[in-house]
Formats: sequence, C-alpha cells, structure tokens
Amino acid sequence: MKQQVKDLFASALERLVADGLLPGDGLLDVQVERTRDQRHGDFSSNAAMVLAKQARTKPRDLAARLVESLPPSPLIERVEIAGPGFVNIFLAPAAYRARVPKILVTGPAYGRSDVGAGKRVQVEFVSANPTGPLHVGHGRGAAYGAVVADLLAAVGFRVHREYYVNDAGRQMDILATSVWLRYLELCGEDLPFPSNGYRGDYVWDIAASLHQEHGDDYRYAGDQVCAGLPPDEPAGGDKEIHIDAVIARARRLLGDDRYRLVFDRGLKHILDDIRDDLSRFGVDYDEWFSERSLTERGAIERAIERLRAAGHLYERDGALWFRSSAFGDQKDRVVVRDNGQTTYFTSDIAYHLDKLERGFERVVDIWGADHHGYVPRVKAALAALGDDPDRLDVLLVQFAILYRGGERAQMSTRSGEFVTLRQLRKEVGRDAARFFYIMRRCEQHLDFDLDLAKSQSADNPVYYVQYAHARICSVLRQAAERGMAVDPSPGEVNLEQLTAAHEQALLKVLSRYPEVVEAAALALEPHQLAHYLRELANDFHTYYNAHQFLVEDEGLRDARIKLILAVRQVLRNGLDLIGVSAPESM
Repeated sequence: MKQQVKDLFASALERLVADGLLPGDGLLDVQVERTRDQRHGDFSSNAAMVLAKQARTKPRDLAARLVESLPPSPLIERVEIAGPGFVNIFLAPAAYRARVPKILVTGPAYGRSDVGAGKRVQVEFVSANPTGPLHVGHGRGAAYGAVVADLLAAVGFRVHREYYVNDAGRQMDILATSVWLRYLELCGEDLPFPSNGYRGDYVWDIAASLHQEHGDDYRYAGDQVCAGLPPDEPAGGDKEIHIDAVIARARRLLGDDRYRLVFDRGLKHILDDIRDDLSRFGVDYDEWFSERSLTERGAIERAIERLRAAGHLYERDGALWFRSSAFGDQKDRVVVRDNGQTTYFTSDIAYHLDKLERGFERVVDIWGADHHGYVPRVKAALAALGDDPDRLDVLLVQFAILYRGGERAQMSTRSGEFVTLRQLRKEVGRDAARFFYIMRRCEQHLDFDLDLAKSQSADNPVYYVQYAHARICSVLRQAAERGMAVDPSPGEVNLEQLTAAHEQALLKVLSRYPEVVEAAALALEPHQLAHYLRELANDFHTYYNAHQFLVEDEGLRDARIKLILAVRQVLRNGLDLIGVSAPESM
C-alpha cells in the first residue's frame, strides 16, 4: 500500500517536470511515511519541502501543485496540505478492505516481495569455536541470524547461510590436549589438569570414546608428560604459557598423525553435536566452511601476498604487520607472529576475501559483541585489498543473560559451568526461545526470564501471539460444531459491513505487514516483525473480547470470518518467518 502511494507521488512529480516546474534530473526519491497521528491522515510526504529549492517556489505552493498533479485513484479519499508543506494522504476505507481478499488469495506469499532483485547475499552466523556445546549466548546469534536470512530471502535476495568452522588454531589445540589428558586419566595416570583446559563433561565423553577404541595406545606416564613444564597459574605461573607448553608436549609425544587423530575426534564430536543442536532449533546452513581449508588451498598465503604487493605490510620485532591504521583502524595489526605462525586475523582476512571472490554482492556477519574490535580491522583489510568495505555489514549480538528463579546462570565454556542451548530449548521450548531472542535489537542486552517464557499469560509475548492464532482456529471449530458455513465469499463481498472501530484498526494493521517485512529485512532488524506480531495479536484479542463473530446475520458473519481468516494468515506468515509455530489449539 505504501508503494502504491509512492507511485502516485512519482507520477505527480513526473508531471511537474513535464510542466517545467521541476528540473528533469536530481530529483530525490519520494519520501512517503505512515503518520503516527491519524488526524494527519494515513500517509505523509515532505516532498514539497525537499524540492522547493529546485522549484524556486515556496514549499506550500509546490505542495499545492503536487496535490493538483496527483493522478485520480480509488485508493485516496482526500489529500490535505499541513504546516510548512507536508502533504497528508487519507486513504479510502475501501483501500483497506481490499487487503482482506488479497491476503486470502495470496496466502503464504503475502508480505513477500522482489525488492532484493535476486542479489546474492551471504549471511554468516553463530560460527562458535567447536570446543564445546552451544550455550544460551550462542542461541541468540543463531535465532537472529536465521531470521535475518529468512527475511532477506522473503524480499527477494538469494541468501547463502554459512557457518565458519574454526577447525584450526590455538583453542582447538587446547581442546585436543584437554581430551588427551582426560584420556590419560582414564588410562590410570595421575597428573594435574591445566587451569586453562576445557573441563566440561563432554571432554570426558570424547576421551572415553578414544580410550574405548584405542586402549592404551596413546598412553604416556604422567611424569613423562609433565616433566619440565613451566608452572601453571595455581603454582604462581602463567596459565597461557603453561597450556602452550602442554600442547607442545602432546604434539611431540603423540607425533603428527596421532595428535591429528585426537584433534579431529574432538572436532567431529562437538561439531556433530552443534549441527544437531542447531537443526533442532530450526537453524540449518547451506555451507559449513572450514577454516583449515583456507590454509590447505593457499588462501591465507595469497591474502598476505596481495597485501605485501600493495605495500601494506612491514616487519617489526620479527613479526609481519598490516598497516591497518592507514585504513581507519585504531592501530596496526600482526598478520604473522615472530614464530612464523599466522594470526586469527590473517585467517579472517583470507576468509572475507574468499567471500567476496565467491561473488556475493553483500556479506552479513553476525558476531558476538565481544568481537566489536574486529569490525574496523576486517573492513580495513578489505579496503587495502581493493574491495569495497561497505559490502560487509556486521551485526554485533549481545549475549543473553539467563535468569532462573531470580538468579543469574553462569556461562563458561572452559569450566563447563554453563546452560546449553539444548537445555534452554527443552525447558522453555523452541518457539519461546526463538521469539524471546529476537524481541530486541541485537546490540541491546537481553535478560532472558525463564519463568516468563514458560508462562501461559498475556505477559508472555510468544504465547500471546500464538494464542491469537489458536483463538481464530477455535472460532472456526465452533462454527463447524454449530453447523454454520464459514467458507468466505469471493472478493470484497460484505466487507463494507466492517465498520466497527476494532475492525478498522485490524484492517489498517493488516495492510502494514508487507512494509514491516521489507523494513525488517533491509534494516536487518527482526525485532520489527516481532513487535508487529504482538501489535496484531493485541488488536485481534481486543476485537475478540468486544464482538461476536458467529452472528446470525450471514453477511456480517461472512465479513468478520474473512477478516479473522486474514488475521490468521498474517500471523501464520509472520511466525513462520521467525521460525515459530502457529498452533491451532492451546
């Protein structure tokens, strides 16, 4: 509906150009917005004020000419000029009524569009290190990323959903070493466990599978493992230096092949668990991209050489540095350490270069808020490589803080004391978890109230929205029990009888749905859709409490049934986009 009004204004401007009142070039895109105050109409445009300078006339005078040039349309009831030159549009009631048959005919496709024009977009989200189960903090990024991807697809983008598997690097080495040390304990060795190791029960599970399959083949005496190691933190040492020394000892004793087997066993076990967890949460990917493959394909070395050839690298203190400060970063960054190993950042450069080389016109990264410092350095690298950093959008998702019984739950992957996404899903259900996760902007903190998420009350937003859908289904069941026909009549027949204030409110909110989907998609803001669904549900519940639907008057009954069927369809469409079910009974 908004686009139809914009099209009318565009036609009016074209006429003013033809009349010589406006120049033929340099016209801005027509701004048409829904009004917040119904006294000012349904839509308003500031086009006259924006273009008055070009027209060399007063804004109100240009507004008058603009109104005169608007093509006649059954959509518009009247147009008024307000203030310094706002053009306020009042839509005809029939324009809103016409939405009902459109919704019923369009069905699941209502609200979808082709504004994305088939452009390729990659959305990378979650990408948690496969060093342990997903916790509730990861769950927010999973829900947000999945809905962003689905919204973009709904408005016509070709979306590629991707998980970046960090299957290389130090954290994975810590996991592999933690598994081996637990394996040694299962073999009967008595040795201290590093304070910086992974301690969760899942590490024991992986170690047990290793011991069951290989027996004592990977066993070494505790004294041989620990001899000469630098002290750990409890003994006054540095825990980082200590764990690195333990990793080096594990590599030396096991050798490359056996160390890789332990490494890959831990990786596969946890990655399989993550895949299953996300799938059960309604999150699936087109590709699981291996970080290790960047090294195997020479992508990291190519990225370094491109930066070197462009003159953006220099050596200092034995390390190789990227001059990222020249491209907006706070300081320069190391890409190759003094020991010859590349940094995490170097892999990030190669990965993002690979994304753009795959032909994505837009790349959306959804990261945890603790990665905020990575944004300027990755964009700096893209600029240095000659790519457009504006092709990269980064959403920083704040962790969800979980409260159970009024107490905050701890979440530490390293210690193993955390609430997993799987536990959350089992406790409150997938629907509540996904809805709660996207109710706020991603950069806002989220206090996840378990008691509220499980409650069956109007205060629980997901229950409130789903209950609206279930109530409509209940009305239809009641009609069948009473032998009343509820098959809607064609087109706009009888809809002129929808004159009650509650009905008018519902008609207007239904008309906004396509605009909300498009706005939420283009702004990468799923919360807009969640808020809309709550508003629609509230208007329906208010209508339900004030009016009877199964009335004796067949014409009025038909009109009201068509209206609530349209509400049900939009509720179902919106819930589907955010990955939440639309139950028929509750």
